[in-house]
Amino acid sequence: MPTDQPAQVRSGDLLHLTRTASPQFVRPITVRVIRALTDRHTYHGWLWIDAYQLGPNGDAVARRELYLMPAGAQWLTSPPSRPTTRRPVRRAPARVG
Repeated sequence: MPTDQPAQVRSGDLLHLTRTASPQFVRPITVRVIRALTDRHTYHGWLWIDAYQLGPNGDAVARRELYLMPAGAQWLTSPPSRPTTRRPVRRAPARVG
């Protein structure tokens, strides 16, 4: 693990998880850690976490328990940026008298 990353997963950490963290992340996800589940027995270098999966706008979309290798996780400093495009507002046609 590079030295600029935390040595441990902690509450509040923002992680980007890909296949380097676990084969289950074929589609990468971003999570905010609720807590590390240190009471569970794992293989050396692996960890269970309780986390919120974040959607593209940075909002929590699901609560998940995940098994991963922290050495393969990417620590982020900020949540994903919110989309800058806006949806059009649908309005009823104006009545002409």
